[in-house]
Amino acid sequence: MLKRADQNPSHPAAASLGYLIFLSRWLQAPLYLGLIVAQAAYVVMFMQELWHLISEVFSGHRMDEADTMLIVLGLVDVVMISNLLIMVIIGGYETFVSRIRIDNHPDQPEWLSHVNANVLKTKLAMSIIGISSIHLLRTFIESDTTEPEVMLWQTVIHIAFILSAVALALIDRMSLTSHQRAANARSAAGEAAPADGPADGRALESQH
Repeated sequence: MLKRADQNPSHPAAASLGYLIFLSRWLQAPLYLGLIVAQAAYVVMFMQELWHLISEVFSGHRMDEADTMLIVLGLVDVVMISNLLIMVIIGGYETFVSRIRIDNHPDQPEWLSHVNANVLKTKLAMSIIGISSIHLLRTFIESDTTEPEVMLWQTVIHIAFILSAVALALIDRMSLTSHQRAANARSAAGEAAPADGPADGRALESQH
């Protein structure tokens, strides 16, 4: 009986289709390049806000403490969003497009060595919580001019972000536990067969 082309992995048509689908991951590369452009725009915004702060301080006008804090929080907000962009650009490209060959590079981020989709989602959730905290703090500083309903909804949304991050962390932990159990089971099964040999016995004695 003849096999269908889609059931035979060695069929030329199936292999070509699979290779084309695998190449489609490069369609995401322009998206990450666009995020780099957005990162550059945030650098310009940061410099504008910093220049505004410096010019106000050295112009002789006494700034209110709340106004100074709002400008500084704006700078921190831009930095945290930039950090979020970096994680999306580097982690997303590494996870979904292609490996970034920077092994043993002194500036390699610590989290890049074990990045995966779950780790990336958890780190993004934590960054979003930090950004939401900055916006919530700015709202509280401007509480005199902010409606209570707006403050309430921002607080509720912030709590929702926290709960989402906790849920993602729990799911990631359960997923890692299941993977570790499977890896340990495979490792134990692989070591059980040669364990009776004399060389393995000497290795076990040396470990003790």
